[in-house]
Amino acid sequence: MNNHVRELRGEQGWSQADLAERLDVSRQTINAIETGKYDPSLPLAFKIARLFGRSIEFIFIPGEE
Repeated sequence: MNNHVRELRGEQGWSQADLAERLDVSRQTINAIETGKYDPSLPLAFKIARLFGRSIEFIFIPGEE
């Protein structure tokens, strides 16, 4: 799954650690999400969407599986 997390985080001027703290996850989790190595749980995806004020569909783009 592709996503816009890195771009949205950059627009806010936040580091991975800053975003992780706001979402109550590890920095490694943010890195894994941004690099596409980890798909977040639905509750975490909703948290990310709320934090950035965007829809889940905008942030996360399903890929062909």
